Amino acid sequence: MKQSQTLIPTLRETPADAEVKNHQLLLKAGFIRQNASGVYSYLPLGKKVLRKVEEIVREEMDAAGAVELLMPALQQAELWQESGRWYTYGPELMRLKDRHDREFALGATHEEVITSLVRDEIKSYKRLPLTLYQIQTKFRDEKRPRFGLLRGREFVMKDAYSFHASQESLDEVYDRLFTAYSNVFRRCGLNFRAVIADSGAMGGKDTHEFMVLSDIGEDTIAYSDQSNYAANIEMAPVVTTYEKSDESEKEKEKVVTPNAKTIEDVSALLNVAPEKCIKSLLFKVDEEYVLVLARGDHEVNDIKLKNLLQADQVELALPETVSDILGCSIGSLGPVDMKGDVKVIADHAVQAITNLVCGANEEGFHYINVNAERDFTVDQYADLRFIQEGDASPDGQGTIKFAKGIEVGHVFKLGTRYSEAMNATYLDENGRTQPMIMGCYGIGVSRTLAAVAEQFNDEKGFIWPKALTPYDVHLVPINMKDDHQRELAEQLYDLLREKRFDVLMDDRAERPGVKFADSDLIGLPVRITVGKKASEGIVEVKVRSTGETIEVPKEQLVTALDELLRTIS
Repeated sequence: MKQSQTLIPTLRETPADAEVKNHQLLLKAGFIRQNASGVYSYLPLGKKVLRKVEEIVREEMDAAGAVELLMPALQQAELWQESGRWYTYGPELMRLKDRHDREFALGATHEEVITSLVRDEIKSYKRLPLTLYQIQTKFRDEKRPRFGLLRGREFVMKDAYSFHASQESLDEVYDRLFTAYSNVFRRCGLNFRAVIADSGAMGGKDTHEFMVLSDIGEDTIAYSDQSNYAANIEMAPVVTTYEKSDESEKEKEKVVTPNAKTIEDVSALLNVAPEKCIKSLLFKVDEEYVLVLARGDHEVNDIKLKNLLQADQVELALPETVSDILGCSIGSLGPVDMKGDVKVIADHAVQAITNLVCGANEEGFHYINVNAERDFTVDQYADLRFIQEGDASPDGQGTIKFAKGIEVGHVFKLGTRYSEAMNATYLDENGRTQPMIMGCYGIGVSRTLAAVAEQFNDEKGFIWPKALTPYDVHLVPINMKDDHQRELAEQLYDLLREKRFDVLMDDRAERPGVKFADSDLIGLPVRITVGKKASEGIVEVKVRSTGETIEVPKEQLVTALDELLRTIS
């Protein structure tokens, strides 16, 4: 492709609203352009990389026994109402009505559509297992689109769904697709880890996320410093055993704590360590309110609370709700002598504290020397806090460290969550009706592109891995008005294309400095410069990743490129 015949609108300045490296470079190098907040056009270079990611995904999915199809982005509300998610998915689901006032959603995901499709076509266990996938644009009304393609309102996703007659069959396909996902991200050159995760709005259990390690990641990974254990921080269990001190219990006392509303305030005012205080938080769990207690230096993990109570939705109660139900403000909330009748659940660490400090349910007052069971009742103890760095690894090997990650893939064992709700059944070998067992598997294709862009760059621009580069070679004649340079460049352009190299030729009437800057910015693996020695048939070949430069006669160019590209990862 000749640069004068395509659209590569490079920029000299970094766009002011681009916060992270991949977003900045994708805009500067002319790979994407923003149309609206969280909505982008993929320009020719961006589309070529996107297509290469898709090709890798297809190859690995096909090899794993999945079959491609394409489902509609416009989905009937009735399907989402069958599954129950029309009411629980939240404001991220883009909803609309047609001219006949019928309700639809723009596909955020396709569990409902695929389940309805398979239930109408598959009736016997003999047709199972079956794994279907698609690569398609998805829509989610993100509250705060950010980081370019990493969190948008319109994005490209590969989603797959498997249907089974047994748990063993699901486990087998899950493991096969787990391996396929690992292959995809490895082939894309990414530094990633598969971590234990929460299924969120998808439902089901037994799920893993594939995280690309990056300082700009929005997710925190908890991993062992001595083993392969890794989990999303939301899902990492705390295995610490808390020893109760031999301190004798003291008399409970109400003390004045003016303007002390946080653990830090109370700790400083009363000169007690935060771990001797407890924080009391009121949560709305589906339609029930629950008071959750945690040690002052710990943070309550709402995902653990949700999973413990097998709830669909968990949210922190608003200040006015706390006042209405418990008759006090958030800053003075505590489990002693509560006015409201709510269930009390505490993290295990609370049970081990002797003579703790808590809110007195009265503005400006706290209790000291409070002890569980003597002064208040806990309905249930459980692991309810976020794991912390330095905690013991849940697998018993080493201690926990944190890293940031960008989620690029997610695999779920859905079970019968959707098949039971939507009556997707089959006849087993005994002629009995059974619900299909399901799995679900997603890869953010456009997000993978952005994750690669985030990892493969330097101060000059991109350094695309060979598997995803938009072109193999950047052919750069310095001066197209020079007859020797122009003729040699045209000869090499035709020769390399004939030899099946994907070539981008910069035939623009630009200064050499502009051409070289754009070449580094675009970041193709090899640059061939046709310059002063064109009359001798000699060109300069430069490897983008290492900066290595060699002079090569035109007769040896194909051999030299073959050798160089073999050594480039």
